[in-house]
Amino acid sequence: MGYLGVESSLSGRRWVGPGVEVERQAEALGQAGGWSRALCAVLARLGVSAAEVPGYLEPKLKDLLPDPRVLKDMEPAAARFLQAVKSRQKIAVFADYDVDGGTSAALLIDWLRQMGLAATLYVPDRIDEGYGPNEPAMRDLAARHDLIICVDCGTLSHDAIAAAADADVIILDHHLGGETLPDAVAVVNPNRQDEDGALAHLCAAAVVFLMLVEAGRQMREEGARGPDLMAMLDLVALATVADVAPLKGVNRALVRQGLKVMGRRARPGLVALSDVARLDTAPSSYHLGFVLGPRVNAGGRIGQADLGARLLACDNPHEAQAMAERLDQLNTERRDVEAAVRAAALEQAEARGLDAPLVWAAGEGWHPGVVGIVASRLKEMTNRPAVVIGLENGEGKGSGRSVSGVDLGASIQRLASEGLLIKGGGHRMAAGLTVAEDQVEAAMERLSALLEKQGAGQGGAADLRLDGMLMPGAATVELIEQLEQAGPFGQGAPGPRFAIADARITYTRQVGTGHLKVACDDGLGGRLEGIAFGAYEGEMGQALVNHNGRRFHLAGRLEINEWNGKRSAQLRLEDAAPSSSA
Repeated sequence: MGYLGVESSLSGRRWVGPGVEVERQAEALGQAGGWSRALCAVLARLGVSAAEVPGYLEPKLKDLLPDPRVLKDMEPAAARFLQAVKSRQKIAVFADYDVDGGTSAALLIDWLRQMGLAATLYVPDRIDEGYGPNEPAMRDLAARHDLIICVDCGTLSHDAIAAAADADVIILDHHLGGETLPDAVAVVNPNRQDEDGALAHLCAAAVVFLMLVEAGRQMREEGARGPDLMAMLDLVALATVADVAPLKGVNRALVRQGLKVMGRRARPGLVALSDVARLDTAPSSYHLGFVLGPRVNAGGRIGQADLGARLLACDNPHEAQAMAERLDQLNTERRDVEAAVRAAALEQAEARGLDAPLVWAAGEGWHPGVVGIVASRLKEMTNRPAVVIGLENGEGKGSGRSVSGVDLGASIQRLASEGLLIKGGGHRMAAGLTVAEDQVEAAMERLSALLEKQGAGQGGAADLRLDGMLMPGAATVELIEQLEQAGPFGQGAPGPRFAIADARITYTRQVGTGHLKVACDDGLGGRLEGIAFGAYEGEMGQALVNHNGRRFHLAGRLEINEWNGKRSAQLRLEDAAPSSSA
């Protein structure tokens, strides 16, 4: 039986409430600390015990930041980095073209600039060069530099690293490692096969940050001081969320502190990007993942590969403004390209079936810069791992996104070792691959089998998971602020979602381009407003508009709406179902 009896809502989804164990834990938390029932429900779902609650609600970086030296090769990496700084050697940063790579590069460039050194930035072109270091680029950089630092890439690039024989190479990465490592001065990667996996959830920017922490420790031992690392956490937060790293442990603290730093608007690149995106509220993890991240990515997807990294590293407001405007324009173009590929991929995937362990599609001429986003959309729609491949000249370049509990990167890497892929790799939640066109069917069939063994495809594609039920009057600004203390929310820690049961619809109207504004009450004086974006013309919107006095169960996320200096609670309406009440 669905939660509140909802087996098929107005959007066709089954509502799933908290399980018996979670409800018991929530009740125990309420008895132990007197926290609100709604907050206890969220904490229980996240697996937080009563003893852990105070530290969880106020995560402190100094308590959660690991000793950088627990990662193999960390000390020699920092030592070689500082040697280059002291000797004023020429340093190049080779970065991946996504947000994690761009922020990683910006961290190093910013740190070095504050130490009086200018580093060379190199970001490969997605189409012409593909992911990661390549031999011509590395050979050229090595001829002109003493040290090359590869960020968010390099762990599997044996030949390319070997081509850089004239320079030392440090790799700071988080992608899954192979059985052997490239011949570099240091390969710092929590996902090396000889690591214990305790820090496997870190993104590359967090690994770079830890290297800078270790560099600072080594400098202090010699009586010197480096730049303020806490002021750089805005970049680490952006990377952590945009790269869908799970928001647990130190990642929560990094993002929480990074959002505070970003709110000070001290980094010209992020200020300019926030302004062109018309971000006029305090930044949240949502803004990092869905407002700023896509714009930083846009250059690497369909434009100039290094534009995002250059913007993040920029210290000139006027230059930053110009780059931010260009990225915003590219992001608009990216949306148009993505929409066309998404429509074709969805049609193909539906014909193949959306209930398999793997949802996939491949098409001729699909732009490689948007296949990852389309894969993400298919994953969200089906609750299954998804892979989308663009084919050209007999070869396919694809990108995949996974769901919680299913390690896509390891399975992709296994396919590559079995010879079904030309190359492939990644991490648990995201991966890339290159495959011969005549091997696509066989490779996807094998990948589906590997993912099925991990449990992919077992969850209902249409399930809407809820933390509990609230009365309209209980949804207050104070409650939302309490719930936000359990954040930030994102990958591995989904945000709270509640049902408003048996609500009477008192007001509906269309706002903007097809959005639905709604208000409801419980007949007892409690009232709540809500908004459903793009829903006015849909089945849910029309059912609520033409309610004729019928009551509805409403489901969504609570948020604070700020308008004309006033703050009020608002429901971000995601779904609805007719109530059995008249």
